[in-house]
Amino acid sequence: MVESKAMEITINGESRQFPEPFTVAELVETLGYVGKRIAIERNGEIVPRSRHGAVELAAGDRLEIVVAVGGG
Repeated sequence: MVESKAMEITINGESRQFPEPFTVAELVETLGYVGKRIAIERNGEIVPRSRHGAVELAAGDRLEIVVAVGGG
């Protein structure tokens, strides 16, 4: 049995453990944000939605995730 390594990243100020390798798209799915209007900032830079599947997260990354809420 192959054991995957775990990495620690910080999401909105909270440390979380995820397997390596792990992409932004996989994170979005894991957190239940698929189909929602969100913005993700990784280490101070916005990750465009078109790059979510290509950007791999690394141990120590700091992410801020903002969910757009509609209303008036």
